[in-house]
Amino acid sequence: MSPVLAGVLQLIALIAALALAYVPLGDYMAKVYSSDKHWRVEKWIYKGIGANPNTEMRWPAYLRGVLAFSAVSVLFLYLLQRLQGHLPGSLGFSAIDPDQAFNTAASFVTNTNWQSYYGEQAMGHVVQTGGLAVQNFVSAAVGIAVAVALVRGFARSRTGELGNFWADLVRGTVRILIPLSVVAAIVLVACGAIQNFSGIHSVGQFMGGSQQWNGGAVASQEAIKEVGTNGGGYFNANSAHPFENPTPFTNIFEIFLLLVIPFALTRTFGRMVGSLKQGYAILATMATIWVGFVALMMWTEFAHHGPAFQIAGGAMEGKEQRFGVGASSIFAVSTTLTSTGAVDSFHSSFTGLGGGITILGMQLGEIAPGGTGSGLYGILIMAVIAVFIAGLMVGRTPEYLGKKIGTREMKFAACYILITPALVLVFTAAAMALPTPGHSMTNSGAHGFSEILYAYSSGANNNGSAFAGLNADTQWFNSTIGLAMLLGRFLPMVFVLALAGSLAEQKPVPVTAGTLRTEKPLFTGLLVGAILIITGLTYFPALALGPLAEGLAS
Repeated sequence: MSPVLAGVLQLIALIAALALAYVPLGDYMAKVYSSDKHWRVEKWIYKGIGANPNTEMRWPAYLRGVLAFSAVSVLFLYLLQRLQGHLPGSLGFSAIDPDQAFNTAASFVTNTNWQSYYGEQAMGHVVQTGGLAVQNFVSAAVGIAVAVALVRGFARSRTGELGNFWADLVRGTVRILIPLSVVAAIVLVACGAIQNFSGIHSVGQFMGGSQQWNGGAVASQEAIKEVGTNGGGYFNANSAHPFENPTPFTNIFEIFLLLVIPFALTRTFGRMVGSLKQGYAILATMATIWVGFVALMMWTEFAHHGPAFQIAGGAMEGKEQRFGVGASSIFAVSTTLTSTGAVDSFHSSFTGLGGGITILGMQLGEIAPGGTGSGLYGILIMAVIAVFIAGLMVGRTPEYLGKKIGTREMKFAACYILITPALVLVFTAAAMALPTPGHSMTNSGAHGFSEILYAYSSGANNNGSAFAGLNADTQWFNSTIGLAMLLGRFLPMVFVLALAGSLAEQKPVPVTAGTLRTEKPLFTGLLVGAILIITGLTYFPALALGPLAEGLAS
């Protein structure tokens, strides 16, 4: 079987698996967030944190819950790392340096999971399981909660109430993320991923010395790493490491895990707003971009420029032989079009244009299908902008899901789409202009610029994957990428929740002959075009200096 055919068949199998899970998972999540009943374990949690899950919140109160919980999480994780040397199960590792502890705390709380450290050489069992793995669950649950709040804004009328943050957080964790992760971890263990709490041990003899590895609760962390679109690996090699991702089957299974909730949330959206067709329109937009990016990535990586590529069956540098070009391309696109950041190959070793595709995927805002929750609210913001553009074209007041998109709503949407590009471009420009950050680049020229651009695109968009080649473990990068992650996560949430509150206060607008039918293929095409054009106009100059220049020169 040719490598190209193998890659195409894996893509088809992945699409089929996602299609099978779409309806049951999407409907189940809609029931979870629409139910007025609480499980017994949830009642215990509410009692423990002192929350009343039956109290409805307006958007300022909902936002305060998000920010307060996240601030406490950052502080807890920071202190846990700083005290690591005094904790049991530390494997002899010392406390994490202050700048790196700040970066890691910001990273895992914001669902970014950027890592400027070697996991197997820095983090003990307590920090990995009691700190990082816990944040993998709750940071993902926060993203879904904010998305559900925005959906309620569209679904409700004449009220500013968006639900209860604490109830949404607990339900997302207890009823969705934990059950899925338990099943996924069992599958991974059955297929060869490790799950233990062993210490450091030597493996074999190499050049007169031995290679040392430590064990860990890898399979369980790998499961929520993908299910929650987190991406932080137990080992530095991430999902390229055989302890995390041992076989071609587990590779495709992990891609399925990182895509299944973001895609299924479109079904949840359709259920909650009372129109499945609206959910299908959003799904079609996500799927069109995702499939298009996968096809483009496969084409760039399978293109044979010279005998070395032809003998290898494609650009195999930086890719695992057990996965090949096709599966590595699918993984790379899926992880950068979501907020996962996990990698089964090194994106710096992709062709110039292939590396550019991974950067562009993040710069789209990771909305195809995006992260757990963040993908849905991101693409709904783009839908608001698309109907506004359509309204300008035909001279009518823009409406979406029966809600008027006026000046106030457009200000919130515009602020949302401007924040992340501003963070990416300002921090990239500062790093390139100052003398010290440039010393962290392994490469010069266009590829070196791509390393910097990728790092800040990954941080500000809460992706977490790395281009490799950049030494990010410096005070400058730990601090600035940490700030980019925090601002890139929580500032957009402010405008998402403000928009949700504004929409919930409106009364429904009746459908007329002049209403734009947002469930039709025409709107899907308009939305895809708006996403690509807005992103292109924003980032094209930066992309031209990096991956485009490198790709055209090769």
